[in-house]
Amino acid sequence: MGMRAFLLCLALACPAAAQEAPPDGPSGEISIAPDEASDARIEDRLRSIIRELDGYEGVAVAVSEGIVTFSGEALDAAAIDRLDALAARVEGVVAVENEVAENTDVGDRLDPVLDRTRARIDGAVAVLPLLAIALVAGLAVAALGWLLAGWTGLWRRLAPNAFIAEIYATVLRVAFLLLGIVVALDILGAIAVLGTFLGAAGIVGLAIGFAVRDTVENFIASVMLSLRQPFRPGDFVEIEGDRGTVIRLTSRSTILLDMDGNHLRLPNATVFKARILNFTRNDQRRFGFVLGIDPIVDAAEARRIGIETLRGLDFTLDDPPPHAWIKDAGDWTIDMEYYAWLRQSESDFFVARSEAIRMVMAALTEAGIGLPEPTYRVNMVGGPAGGGAEGASEGGSGDAVTQPAAQVRAPEDVAPDRSVAEMARAERRAEADLLSESGPTA
Repeated sequence: MGMRAFLLCLALACPAAAQEAPPDGPSGEISIAPDEASDARIEDRLRSIIRELDGYEGVAVAVSEGIVTFSGEALDAAAIDRLDALAARVEGVVAVENEVAENTDVGDRLDPVLDRTRARIDGAVAVLPLLAIALVAGLAVAALGWLLAGWTGLWRRLAPNAFIAEIYATVLRVAFLLLGIVVALDILGAIAVLGTFLGAAGIVGLAIGFAVRDTVENFIASVMLSLRQPFRPGDFVEIEGDRGTVIRLTSRSTILLDMDGNHLRLPNATVFKARILNFTRNDQRRFGFVLGIDPIVDAAEARRIGIETLRGLDFTLDDPPPHAWIKDAGDWTIDMEYYAWLRQSESDFFVARSEAIRMVMAALTEAGIGLPEPTYRVNMVGGPAGGGAEGASEGGSGDAVTQPAAQVRAPEDVAPDRSVAEMARAERRAEADLLSESGPTA
């Protein structure tokens, strides 16, 4: 019983579905008796409508028994298709026969284009006064921004250095330029164009940002370095193992002058993230060295002599005072480590360290404290006839030949060598720089 009911419902639903399909062409009931007056009214109505539309000058209309027939030529396929929709909306139309062909005459097809072009030119000429006013207003706003940006004294007072001051001025110029564009578009009533323009500019800016990512990263790093200033011009620094005197900081790189007079250019992105060791920031600097003394002597005496010798040098500082201690005890020497401080503005670090080593060695030798070298003692068994070495042992300086002590000269001049600093100073004068000669560093 259930299956029969289902089949009955399905049979009733199929014809209903077929009847719901929309017919092609005009809808509505078709009159049984032909009406010539109605055909004439439909034809007159369609002709009057087509006469008012552009592009249908060559189209003819004929109506018979409610069937509309279009013939002739139209400008394009879109205009031909519109005729079907137009006729379907007229009351009494039964069907539409569209026999209109596309016009291929060059002159007829160019005339509408020329008409539209002339209309656009006329519209542009009509809007020229308003366009001139909008242009003048936009340029006036932009010019005001340029004038304010040119007030260098104000930006120099607000910014920590000239580079940041120029960035402030550039941002102000761009802001007033955008404001001028907004004012001009508002006068023209085309403010909606600004959203499209900004969207396109954002996409283009994103693409350019990916393309010049390294350049942008170096520029941002240069801004941060010019704000923080971890070094100043002329500072002797070490950046990731590279040592040199700072010449300048540009928008892309940091330029150093190494000890051999060579230019060392480091990307700012690397410098900003690198470990920076500034030797010049603190004028006081400690130097140290290790001397191996004979283990048979009193280490405390060797320590005292070294400290007194360092304290007596003109280039070492009394505060902090020199220090010395036993670093290690080896097989044939005791390693004694000596430290002292100097002022880098008055003494060359490497020359002063060299002179300190020489003077301490001379003082220890004069006091009878030996500075032995490694020696080896070989025991021969059986003499020359035995023909062999039974064993070997390491020893100290017990059998070493004592050399006569050389005459000790006074400490040499340890004044700092300014040649590299002068080279760096001359290089700085040749090009602008983003660093300040003075001011706080971070």
